[in-house]
Amino acid sequence: MLPSSDVRQFAFDVASNERVGDGIFRMVMHAPGLAPILSPGQFVNVAVPGDPSHITRIPLSFAGTDPKAQTIEIVYAVVGEGTARLSRMGEGDASTVLGPCGKGWRLDDVSGPALLVAGGVGAPPVLAAARGLLARGIPFDVVLGAQTAGKLWGVGLAKSLGAGRVVVTTDDGTAGIKGFTTVAVEQMQGERDYADVLTCGPQPMMAGVARLALADGSSCQVSMERMMTCGFGACNTCNVAMAAGGYKACCTDGPVFDAREVAW
Repeated sequence: MLPSSDVRQFAFDVASNERVGDGIFRMVMHAPGLAPILSPGQFVNVAVPGDPSHITRIPLSFAGTDPKAQTIEIVYAVVGEGTARLSRMGEGDASTVLGPCGKGWRLDDVSGPALLVAGGVGAPPVLAAARGLLARGIPFDVVLGAQTAGKLWGVGLAKSLGAGRVVVTTDDGTAGIKGFTTVAVEQMQGERDYADVLTCGPQPMMAGVARLALADGSSCQVSMERMMTCGFGACNTCNVAMAAGGYKACCTDGPVFDAREVAW
């Protein structure tokens, strides 16, 4: 597959980069030209300086953009050497980023009310969807899950974006409901009819959310997580198995898919 003609390289510099949780950082990058053309649910592929032997970029979703200020808000977890270097980038540090990558949320297909469900660092693309629904006047509720309270991010943002309800779950019970996001989803389905469910997080979590959504008669979009090494469909490292057979590339056909398409 040839690279998408829409994906280009842009220069960026760091406006801010701060710790917002246990191993969780929030970076605002100033990326002229890129911020205005990103759609919720797409991603960017960041070149992190500091180690010339690290030739691959890091694919990262984003929580929002400010086209006027030309900035992109990225929230990420430090999970390896590359993201550790990213966390050490400071104001004014510069590099390059590829984008806009992938196909995002199909927000024009959402009639609402919608339920947005995020697990861990799946929160940024889900909250980017919330911004899009707010702009369209579509009501939504949000479920945010994390391993522990210290790794939870996005509650305040979800509320500020107009969520009707924001329900928190943690695996260890240190915040909100003790248990997985599916516990909260089942409870909320019993209290409100949702036309649409949008979810991002670990694959087992999304499989459970998708099963509940489809059983309840809701449409369900899932933002799949894969190691999208190149970001434009050339390296075949991010394949997603399809229910109808075969595979699709997460970085170009996704990362957002209809839950019914995926072979869970």
